[in-house]
Amino acid sequence: MTIQQVLLLLLLWMWLPPPCHSEMLFRRTPDLRPKSFGGRVSGNDGKAIHRQKRGWMWNQFFLLEEYTGSDYQYVGKLHSDQDKGDGSLKYILSGDGAGTLFIIDEKTGDIHATRRIDREEKAFYTLRAQAINRRTLRPVEPESEFVIKIHDINDNEPTFPEEIYTASVPEMSVVGTSVVQVTATDADDPSYGNSARIIYSILQGQPYFSVEPETGIIRTALPNMNRENREQYQVVIQAKDMGGQMGGLSGTTTVNITLTDVNDNPPRFPQSTVHLRVPESSPVGTAIGSVKATDADTGKNAEVEYRIIDGDGTDMFDIVTQKDTQEGIITVRKPLDYETRRLYTLKVEAENTHVDPRFYYLGPFKDTTIVKISVEDVDEPPIFSRSSYLFEVHEDIELGTIIGTVMARDPDSASSPIRFSLDRHTDLDRIFNIHSGNGSIYTSKPLDREISQWHNLSVIASEINNPKDTTRVPVYVRILDVNDNAPQFAVFYDTFVCENARAGQLIQTISAVDKDDPLGGQKFFFSLAAVNPNFTVQDNEDNTARILTRRNGFSRHEISTYLLPVVISDNDYPIQSSTGTLTIRVCACDSRGNMQSCNAEALLLPAGLSTGALVAILLCIIILLVIVVLFAALKRQRKKEPLILSKEDIRDNIVSYNDEGGGEEDTQAFDIGTLRNPAAIEDKKLRRDIIPETLFVPRRTPSAPDNTDVRDFINQRLKEHDTDPSAPPYDSLATYAYEGNDSIAESLSSLESGTTEGDQNYDYLREWGPRFNKLAEMYGGGESDKDTS
Repeated sequence: MTIQQVLLLLLLWMWLPPPCHSEMLFRRTPDLRPKSFGGRVSGNDGKAIHRQKRGWMWNQFFLLEEYTGSDYQYVGKLHSDQDKGDGSLKYILSGDGAGTLFIIDEKTGDIHATRRIDREEKAFYTLRAQAINRRTLRPVEPESEFVIKIHDINDNEPTFPEEIYTASVPEMSVVGTSVVQVTATDADDPSYGNSARIIYSILQGQPYFSVEPETGIIRTALPNMNRENREQYQVVIQAKDMGGQMGGLSGTTTVNITLTDVNDNPPRFPQSTVHLRVPESSPVGTAIGSVKATDADTGKNAEVEYRIIDGDGTDMFDIVTQKDTQEGIITVRKPLDYETRRLYTLKVEAENTHVDPRFYYLGPFKDTTIVKISVEDVDEPPIFSRSSYLFEVHEDIELGTIIGTVMARDPDSASSPIRFSLDRHTDLDRIFNIHSGNGSIYTSKPLDREISQWHNLSVIASEINNPKDTTRVPVYVRILDVNDNAPQFAVFYDTFVCENARAGQLIQTISAVDKDDPLGGQKFFFSLAAVNPNFTVQDNEDNTARILTRRNGFSRHEISTYLLPVVISDNDYPIQSSTGTLTIRVCACDSRGNMQSCNAEALLLPAGLSTGALVAILLCIIILLVIVVLFAALKRQRKKEPLILSKEDIRDNIVSYNDEGGGEEDTQAFDIGTLRNPAAIEDKKLRRDIIPETLFVPRRTPSAPDNTDVRDFINQRLKEHDTDPSAPPYDSLATYAYEGNDSIAESLSSLESGTTEGDQNYDYLREWGPRFNKLAEMYGGGESDKDTS
């Protein structure tokens, strides 16, 4: 504990009233008999009831907090006036902290606190005291309640809820402008002394800011604080209790104050004159450069609007404000021409869009600069005299006729010669051509309006000295109509006349079309090429005509078809006409004129088929279908039969014996070496004489030893097939031993050699000619090898 705290405790101790060391007596009236208190009250029995006076004289106990002594802290003493000092009474204490925090001497009534007490934890304690007879344990006085109140000392310093505060205030604020309020709290008792009375002071941040001692409100202390000079300030505020007197406890906090921006700075151009260059070929809308005025303010206070206020190029250039960069972008407003003007001067103004009226005296909030724009010369492409051309020409002009001329020039001062050409993508049929020197367009193929009425061409002009610089212009050629097409029937007419027709009867109405398109519209005339005794044409004068009969009755047996030539002509110049022929069939009609039949052969045919004829046709169709089905079934059945049905049913590579073969040079029929070298035989081959339905897993058989006899090989294969349940019943000894028919050389097979006891002699094979030499060498050599072994 500090010296100041000790002195403070001594001062408080001197000012405290003496009850802490005085006895609180239980006083009782001298007369043990009850005395009247207030007035008399009658009971039910009519006797007077007297209220007994209370035997306690009671006050509060006071205890100083944060006791630092080594002994228990004395609180006070309880004493009853019935205590004779002989130890017959016993004092009992109950309530808050009784027995733990507060103890009582049951003989003397002295109350002590067993440990240090913090008022901030609990300000008072409520207890109950009673004096009883030690022998009878009966109370001699009623139980009474008292309070031990804890006196506060200054043991808590003021604290701020935040260690660091953040605040802001506009720049250029007047002195005394409120910034922020900070408030500290003290846990000490505000109702006792000055322990919780807080005074605020500023430790850091002067002379820019001040703080009100009682409220903690921070205010500006200097006028015209400029954010552009300094933006951040750190202020340290102290809160001290005891009214700020010496010995009081204190706490501090930090306040970071930021000056916010106001529009107190006008925009300024860094240069009084800006030079820009632009090529004369720059299209309209091209950005040629930018200007920017600086503003020391930030945010919306620094927003600037640019405009051109004067100069000789106000109609040639525009300026646009770029919001994100706050720049003025100068763009081309009209096409430039170096040969016409080479230098422009603009006066550009930049002005703040958000001006604060409080700071008008710092203005004006705008600035100007001069922008000089130099136009640079470039090699420009040729320029046509028009943006587009329209030529009209009749379709009957002769080849090579000039239909029009395009003109172009070089805008540069050098005035280079111009070369003209046609874009062939716009004239795929090469109907037109152009003179490269003077731009005259002429025809190279005949024109036909009826095929194409318009031709859209593209003419290219390029400088001879710089062919890369080109310009295109559209040329529209309209083909004018000439009456060069004769009218024709509009559609194909299927015309007929009834046999019972009468003279003057309408049988057909005809019309015509013409590919030409005269200015006055189409007008057609209809007539017959020659007088016809059967039919006539009546012109309706509305580009239609009627075909009428000139006699009564027609017979299709005599004439079944009439050809009627009709002449169609127009009224344009020169007049065009054509002859169309109508084919009129004679038909049988009913009484209403509806056509029934127009062929003469129809009279010879029966009116219809009878029922019996229809049934016969149907039966024929059914019989044909049955035959087709049977044929398909037989064909499928034959596919399962062996392919070799003759007696010469030879399998594997053994060919028919009555086939002489190709001799020694024939190596395609079979390979006898396979018989002599069974190891080369495949594990399992499919039968070639029938189509297999089920493929069995081939069973591997041991290879016969080298240089074995054919007989042994055949016997081995025969045994394998006899014991193989999956083999069909074709493989048998009788089948293999069959000699065949009509063999002059008799049998050459060795299948029967197993039944003879002697060796076979094959020398006679050498006598049959060169075709059997190979066979004689094979069998003869095998026998010789066998004999030598």
